[in-house]
Amino acid sequence: MVFPTGRRLFVVAAVVVVVLMAAVAATVYRVLAPAEVSTPADGPYPTAATPDPGLVARLPVAPLVVDGRIRVYAAERQVYADAPVEFKHRSTPYWSFRRWPAELDGVVASGHTVVTRWSDGQVVALDGRTGEIAWRAEGPVPESDPEARRTGAETVWNPAGLFVASAAADTAVVLSAGRAAMAGWNLADGQQLWRSDVGSGCQQAVGTTTAGALVSIDSCGSAATVDFRDAATGAVTRWSPPGGGEALVVTPLGCHSGRSGCAGLRTAVGPGDDAARGWLFGAGEPAAAPVLDAPDTRLAGDVAVDVRDGSLVAREARTGSEQWRHEDVGGARVLAVEPDRVHLVTESNDLITFDSVSGDERSRFRLSLGTDSTSWAPGTAYAVGGYLAVECLRLPVDSKADDQRYFLTSRPVLLAAT
Repeated sequence: MVFPTGRRLFVVAAVVVVVLMAAVAATVYRVLAPAEVSTPADGPYPTAATPDPGLVARLPVAPLVVDGRIRVYAAERQVYADAPVEFKHRSTPYWSFRRWPAELDGVVASGHTVVTRWSDGQVVALDGRTGEIAWRAEGPVPESDPEARRTGAETVWNPAGLFVASAAADTAVVLSAGRAAMAGWNLADGQQLWRSDVGSGCQQAVGTTTAGALVSIDSCGSAATVDFRDAATGAVTRWSPPGGGEALVVTPLGCHSGRSGCAGLRTAVGPGDDAARGWLFGAGEPAAAPVLDAPDTRLAGDVAVDVRDGSLVAREARTGSEQWRHEDVGGARVLAVEPDRVHLVTESNDLITFDSVSGDERSRFRLSLGTDSTSWAPGTAYAVGGYLAVECLRLPVDSKADDQRYFLTSRPVLLAAT
C-alpha cells in the first residue's frame, strides 16, 4: 500500500478538512436553520359543549377557550390545541404549530380563528377547526422578548401588542403593535389594511374598543396622550385626559377577551395615583364615568361592580344608579367579569357567579379538584363564554419566587364552567 507524501499529502488533508467542514455546516444548518412544523387535526371539529356548572379540568398550562370547542395553549416555540373543552386533563394535541428559532409572543382568537404573533414579528393565523395556516404576514417586531411563567397565562390571556377588533361593515381586524410600528390585517383573509410607523418607544398599545379602535399611549410629546387608531384604516384621533402629564397609566375595562373589545378605560397620572378616573367609550371622546374611578371596580357589560363594606354592589356605569347588591360577601373579591357575568371568589375559594344584569346567582361551588388544598391564592384569571380559568398560587404569595415555589402544584390551573 502506498501512502501519500509531501505535497500530495497536503492536498489530500485539505480536501478531507473541506469535506468535514461542509458536513458539519450542513448538520448545523439542518439543526439551527429556521423551520416550521405544522401538525393538522386528524379528527372532526368538536361540537360546542354545555357542561354543568363546576370544575371541569386541572391543567399544567393556561387554556384559551376557542369557539367553545377547543382549548389552545402556548409553549416557548409552539401553539397547540386539545379537545374537548370539558376534558378533565390536558390531552393529546388536536393540532400543533411550531416555529424555530422564533418564540411565541402572543395568541388571540376570534370565532374559530387562532392568531399567533412571534418574536420576529411574523403574524400567523390558524384555522382552529383544522390547525392549518389560514394566512401569514410580516408584522412589527414585538417591543421586548417574551417573558412568561410556565403556565403561559400572559401569552394566551393577556398578550401584549396583539389584539382583535370589530370594525365597520362587520369586518374583524387583527392588530399588532411593536417597537416602531403598528399594523392591521383583515382577519378573514390576511389582507393588510394599514401600517403606521411610530417613534421607537413612543407608543404603548393597551387594547381595542367596542367601537373598533386600537388604543395606545403616546408618551413622546410634552404631555402623554391617548391615541385611538381606527382598526380598519389606521386613522388617528388624539385625546388628552384632564389632569394628564408626562406619565399616564391606562387600564382597559369591560373587555370581551384579554384586552380586546373593551367598553371603557381608567386613566391615572402615574402608578398608584388616587385621582384615577373612569371613562366609557361611545360616539366622540370617552365619557366620564365616576363610578369606575375606584381601582378595584370592574365593568361587566353596562354595570360597574365592586365589593363595598362587605356587599357586592352593581351600579349602572353611565349614571351610577344602583342596579342590585348582595350582602354578606365580606372578604370576597371580584375575580373576573364577562359582559353577562360577574365571578366572585370568597376567602375559602368558593366561586360564585352572578348574572350581571339581574344579579341572580347562576352558580356556586368550591374551587378545588380532588384532594387539593383550598389554602391557596388566586393568581391570573380569565373568563370567556361561561368558562373561567384561574392560576392557583402557593401561600404566602411571592411574585419573585421561581415557578416551583410560586405555583401551588405542577398542575396549577383550574378550569370551571359557570
